[in-house]
Amino acid sequence: MSHPQDIQRRIIELEVEHRDLDAVIDALILEGHPDELQLRRLKKRKLQLKDHITLLKMQLIPDVPA
Repeated sequence: MSHPQDIQRRIIELEVEHRDLDAVIDALILEGHPDELQLRRLKKRKLQLKDHITLLKMQLIPDVPA
């Protein structure tokens, strides 16, 4: 995945998944008695997505000579 368009498309996909997880987590919390294990797993996945998005965004920034 070296083309900027491919990277940008993947970033958008991951951002959508990140927002979806956010909505699921919020819904579980509002439910009242969320499954703590499930909640922890969802939050961990959300953090993994955020890290992956950051790495992909870094690939879009051109290297600047020192």
